[in-house]
Amino acid sequence: MTRPDGTELATDHALRDLVTVALDALAEGVLKRGGPLPAGGPRAIRAPMPDQGVGPVDALVELTRFLAHGSADPADPACAAHLHCPPLAVAAVADLVASALNPSMDSWDQAPAASAIEEQLSHELARLCYPAADNPDAVVTTGGTESTLYGLLLARENIGRVQPVCGRNAHHSVARAAWVLGLPQPIQVDCAGDRMVPSALADVLATIDGPAAVIATAGTTNTGAIDPLPEIAALRPAWLHVDAAYGGGLLFSTRRPLLAGMDQADSIGLDLHKFGWQPIAAGVFAAKSARSLAALSVRADYLNAADDAEAGLPDLLGRSLRTSRRADAFKIAVTLRALGRDGVGAMVDHCCDTATTVADAIRAHPGLRIWGEPTLSTILLRPLVADQVETELGLEAGNAMVAAVRRDLLDNGTAVIGRATVAPSTLDGWDGRERLWLKLTLLHPHATAADYAPVLDLIAGGC
Repeated sequence: MTRPDGTELATDHALRDLVTVALDALAEGVLKRGGPLPAGGPRAIRAPMPDQGVGPVDALVELTRFLAHGSADPADPACAAHLHCPPLAVAAVADLVASALNPSMDSWDQAPAASAIEEQLSHELARLCYPAADNPDAVVTTGGTESTLYGLLLARENIGRVQPVCGRNAHHSVARAAWVLGLPQPIQVDCAGDRMVPSALADVLATIDGPAAVIATAGTTNTGAIDPLPEIAALRPAWLHVDAAYGGGLLFSTRRPLLAGMDQADSIGLDLHKFGWQPIAAGVFAAKSARSLAALSVRADYLNAADDAEAGLPDLLGRSLRTSRRADAFKIAVTLRALGRDGVGAMVDHCCDTATTVADAIRAHPGLRIWGEPTLSTILLRPLVADQVETELGLEAGNAMVAAVRRDLLDNGTAVIGRATVAPSTLDGWDGRERLWLKLTLLHPHATAADYAPVLDLIAGGC
């Protein structure tokens, strides 16, 4: 029986009691919300935080109902703004198991089984990224931001103080990583169709005195575009890191050829809380050579004493910049064991196929305009009435209308749609100026194009 003061530890009996309470409250909150997010915007969300304890049951019921009612629901097809996937049930339950057991991944004596699972999973994912490399390795991260930081850190530690170079399409974490590491701010290379232009990269590299670390993107945040990786790798930068936080899921799918050339990179970042359907966080950083990861090594006698290592105890401290960290590898391992690589790949292919069909529906819709053909599962679109406003009142007015459509849908609680400011695609006949587009990121592994049809109508009629 659960202790009324809330101090019961996470034993199996206590968990059974409280999980049942939480699941009931979760269902009640979702039912009350009744859509992809609550109506009313930020003014409608006020967290209840009593000054005094109310006990575990009442606290769980009250705050779980509040969280469920006030959450954006990635399992709703109308919630398609971001790279925010609905997690698989098996992964969520595995995450609960890891939370209950609470292994700390900074020393073997705190996580014997978890460290064995992480080691095996890391080797398998590294080999997936680098099938022909002699000795690849991988470490678990919190996501693409941490992986990009590792990419530039290892470049600096292995080849010297590097000049970061990336496309104008690169994730904002590239600049932040350079800032954290005391490196020069990245030089941005021109893009076409949201893809880095190799000739422009070659011109930039020719001007750099010293080693350059190039960060290419496999799956941009704005459009899902993939940089021309073979051409970039052929330029032989001193270090090449590929941010495949989004597109890395193609490694499991029939679309893997889209990542040709990625295995020539020195390091790669993947996020399995995107195209992997894991609860956040589930990032992976893979290195072509395990030796390059030695830069992460550190010695703390109470965690990885030299004589313990000589006696055969694994050194976990050098597997991350973090000390205490969760056993995030466990849920990934459970998912891959349950579905196999092909099972995950089939879900990736489903989302990409659905995006292609939705794109066709947008082209056929009388009130919508599409940016270009989707590479992965991201689609950019605009209501045609915004074009009319732009013609009459100018570009800023047209963009303001697009932004207002998105905010109205959010405020009404009817749809969660993203936004992206990009230049025309190679398929677009407009002038070269950047415009604001609405963004659908389709990560639901079971939703069909028909499930997104109401969202298209909302966008077309939202103004």
